[in-house]
Amino acid sequence: MGVQKKTLVMGASTDPGRYAYKAIKMLGRYGHPVVAVGKKQDELDGITIEKEHVQFDGVDTVTLYLNPMNQRQYYDYIIGLKPKRVIFNPGTENPELYALLKQNGIAIEVGCTLVMLSINQY
Repeated sequence: MGVQKKTLVMGASTDPGRYAYKAIKMLGRYGHPVVAVGKKQDELDGITIEKEHVQFDGVDTVTLYLNPMNQRQYYDYIIGLKPKRVIFNPGTENPELYALLKQNGIAIEVGCTLVMLSINQY
């Protein structure tokens, strides 16, 4: 197991059919500490899904499961967390946010968190 990277799952859900749900499960299996923000406050595997913009400490990676329209309200929040990188999962690609992240020295990865984990590229 590699370096543990505290990961914020944005667009978190307790619906097993959602990729954000699968990401929370898989990140946990790979030993990465997970924090989560979603549309409603809930709980999954002992992880509280927050509805508010909680100022989590030490976030290495933000993985997005929000379409670009729903990302806008989180721009300042994501930048304020000062993550090392943001992963844009399929369907979340957003050139406007890429530019803001680059200006703030935050790396951008366009890919699938689940695939990255499964091939040890996380």
